[in-house]
Amino acid sequence: MTEPTEFEPTLHFDTADSGEGRSAVVVWPGAEPVLADLVSTFGHLGFRVASHDRLPDRVMDGGAASVHRFGFEATDFVLGENAARLVEGAFEAGCRGETEFDGFTGLVAAAGLSWRQAALVRAAGRYLGQVGLRVSEPSLVAILRSHTGFVRALVAHFEARFAPGVDDREATASAAAGRVADAVAAATTLDEDLVLRAMASFVSATVRTNWFQSPTGDGSGHKAYASFKLDPSLLSISTPVVPYREIFVHSTVVEGSHVRGGAVARGGLRLSDRADDYRTEVLGLMKTQTVKNALIVPVGAKGAFVVRGAATSPREAYVTFVNGLLDVTDNMLDSAVSSDPETVAYDGPDPYLVVAADKGTARFSDTANEVARARGFWLGDAFASGGSAGYDHKGMGITARGAWVSVRRHFEEAGLDVDTDEFTAVGIGDMSGDVFGNGMLLSRKIRLVGAFDHRHIFLDPEPDAEQSYLERSRLATIAGGSWDDYDRAAISAGGGVWSRSAKSVPLSPQVRRRLGVDATELPPSEVVRALLRTEVDLLWNGGIGTYVKASAQSDPDAADPHNHSVRVDADEVRCRVVGEGGNLGFTQAARVEFARRGGRINADFIDNAAGVCTSDLEVNIKVALDAAVRAGSLDAAERDTLLAAVTDDVADAVLADARRQTLAISLAEAHAPFLLSRHDRLIANLESEAGISRTAEALPTRSELAARARQGSGLTRPEIAVLLAQSKNLVRRELLSSKMIDDGDFSATLSRYFPQLVRDRVPVEIAGHRLARDIVAVRLAGELVDRVGPGMIRRLEERLGASTAEIVRGYAAVSEVLGVDELWESVVDLRDVAPAARFRLLAGVQEVIEGAVSWLLRVGASGAPVTRFAAGIAELRRALPGPSGVLDADLAALRTLGEALPLSVTAERFALPVPLVAQAHRELGRRLGLDWLTENLEVGREYWESRAAGAARDDLTARWHGLLREELANGGPVDAARAGRVRALVDELRGFDRVELAHVCVVNAELGRAIHAAA
Repeated sequence: MTEPTEFEPTLHFDTADSGEGRSAVVVWPGAEPVLADLVSTFGHLGFRVASHDRLPDRVMDGGAASVHRFGFEATDFVLGENAARLVEGAFEAGCRGETEFDGFTGLVAAAGLSWRQAALVRAAGRYLGQVGLRVSEPSLVAILRSHTGFVRALVAHFEARFAPGVDDREATASAAAGRVADAVAAATTLDEDLVLRAMASFVSATVRTNWFQSPTGDGSGHKAYASFKLDPSLLSISTPVVPYREIFVHSTVVEGSHVRGGAVARGGLRLSDRADDYRTEVLGLMKTQTVKNALIVPVGAKGAFVVRGAATSPREAYVTFVNGLLDVTDNMLDSAVSSDPETVAYDGPDPYLVVAADKGTARFSDTANEVARARGFWLGDAFASGGSAGYDHKGMGITARGAWVSVRRHFEEAGLDVDTDEFTAVGIGDMSGDVFGNGMLLSRKIRLVGAFDHRHIFLDPEPDAEQSYLERSRLATIAGGSWDDYDRAAISAGGGVWSRSAKSVPLSPQVRRRLGVDATELPPSEVVRALLRTEVDLLWNGGIGTYVKASAQSDPDAADPHNHSVRVDADEVRCRVVGEGGNLGFTQAARVEFARRGGRINADFIDNAAGVCTSDLEVNIKVALDAAVRAGSLDAAERDTLLAAVTDDVADAVLADARRQTLAISLAEAHAPFLLSRHDRLIANLESEAGISRTAEALPTRSELAARARQGSGLTRPEIAVLLAQSKNLVRRELLSSKMIDDGDFSATLSRYFPQLVRDRVPVEIAGHRLARDIVAVRLAGELVDRVGPGMIRRLEERLGASTAEIVRGYAAVSEVLGVDELWESVVDLRDVAPAARFRLLAGVQEVIEGAVSWLLRVGASGAPVTRFAAGIAELRRALPGPSGVLDADLAALRTLGEALPLSVTAERFALPVPLVAQAHRELGRRLGLDWLTENLEVGREYWESRAAGAARDDLTARWHGLLREELANGGPVDAARAGRVRALVDELRGFDRVELAHVCVVNAELGRAIHAAA
């Protein structure tokens, strides 16, 4: 602690005083103090001023100081000499701005604490208030003042756990914890018990702190801010969202919280205006970020801070907050984790901390990176992506381009080409904004009939597409421009630009027709509502705020009070397509309601994920390149040149991911009614294994799913998007907990993640990448779930008892030998094919994958033995016709390919070419009608029916192959009578309305007898 100088205010209690009252002298340099402020300060310290005397000034170096004697009423605590010195220290520290004067300061005298120990208790109380302790701060302080023994025990427990140099720390901390528990047991009221248990759990839940770190690292002094890393699951207060770890930063100038969903997590740091509940704000954002981050290596994280000092700028507060986060984060030195020697850690190695810009911190990335570099943090300028040596998201237009992938797919599946067909749009934002401005330049066919931001309302009821495109392009070049810069001559008759602060907006006949309103003028808020309800093709959200809620929700449910006056209900929105370039424009419940009414919408975490994907790829490229710089094989200038050179490659990779993910949603939506029972079980699995909440994710309950089944409907795109993202997160987590990705089989997956130029330049650093396991896990999870849908792993787990790792390994083997990537892309690239036909063919590819992986797992084959069939299967693939868009022929070829593995086993056994065996298999199927039977088996939508049908189909195909082997062994067809009985059964079934499970069971039995007779 810095000792006060003669130029700072001092307090000294008069040791000559006797009796119940005490007096003290204050020496105040410079201008006279405000007596009311001093009276308040003494009140916080626990003293009630009874008298004041002005004593003669003292002449000091640098000027005069006023001298004041204060007399105090009797206190409810004994002020001994030690306590008096502690109070004097607290007074002087508060005057220096090192601590605060509030109720917690009174614990200095009441409990015999130093001012720093009182600050520790204050930090715990402030944090618990954010967590949700249902006791006001004055009541909390009152309870602590009545339990001073507990307070002293609490501080002792904290110091036993974290102070450097404690002998036999485990025994000392255990004894201290016992004293805390005894003090908690002494509570006599429910509120007392609640407060004391919560305070005790704060210490127990803390796993690291910078409390004992010195600014210079030599053990002297302390930092002006405090950081506490906590495991919130250990708190006595439960909350709906429990982060994996949390860092709470507290000081006189800034306070904030950083929460994350896993050890490797990423998310923005925002300047919050919610001083009382920024933690609630940040937990909701972390939850959204976790779903959005399903495509990238880190899971979701989010940080929020508030500025507490009036003289503190947001940037200064941000620097303190970032330093606080890094104080309790490990570093990496020479590829080894390095921990602060003054820090006691109860968690494992924890060197990964990556942040991003957010609300109020958009220009702070370079600042964060300067902090990281100054501290020697291993990530350098990868700590905060998008700085001066990173990718300029606005310049790349990457977030808007990613969201436009969704818009393009929506319209393409609805029969509209955004490059050639004109379409109307309403927008949220303005052309100076990244997402809105870049998005509204991605097609020359946009007819933007209206838009709004926080400043203006733009109305153009009958725009000329080309002219308005050119004018928007001009506006995009104006730094800080607004709709007010729009050339009025380029606006159609009746349109214009109006301020959001205007008393009213006049509405021309053209505007009234466009908006569908009768009023000749409306307040700006009502014009915004009318724009949101306008019947147009596209609603493009590139702004900030929640503008659409579900009709069953209240405005507070939208958690955006600023926009209560302009918000509309989902059942009022009449656009065809929503593009969510901005965050939180719709509540999730609103998305579902809009989609159930026929609107096309995904979710913000799908549409605008390209930005976070770009940032993550930037970070991971920098990690590899920086390792090469440290090794001396790459210099810093070449590193920056190489990073810039792969900008387009990074964008291409990110947009390819966006296309795959939106296609996966469309494919699941196309078969959603059929998949409903499977989705029901998947939701239940995600509830139990991933901890999701149907309510929080706006997913339907079991009874709501049953109602949809009766209606013949399925899940909507926003609901499927949640299942897709959460399934990826779960698969990734399960892969990371396995050893499968450590055996080198997936080195190609790791390498393909990086642009070719980076692969060529730093292959060794890629192979030894700090996040290699995480990269492989996220790429495998993303590829598999996008390719086969969110439920295949769960189905195979239920049917075969296989683990996620075994299924993923099987998928990787099948994908390689069957050429799944090439096959998938050939279907995606088919021209002049209706969306329904394309989806059916892609579903056929999914069936090939699932069937082949299922076969591998049933017969116990692993990836390595399967590769011996690669040459024969390649020969079969060459013999089969590629996708042509002729549905029956393409599906027939896919069914043959789906049998490639068992056909290869048979071909190997009889030393025959695989195509020849496949031909024999097809001919046998046609001769007995097994091909028709397989195609027409009614799978059923109910879970148990579909599972039984799947088992029956497995038996049917196995017996088909078994009969084929007998024919090949015997050199000809099996007994004609037995074959005839099978054929007769199938022929009889052709006359039925549907083929059911019982029918197939009978045929299977007859096939079994035919095989037995032929053996």
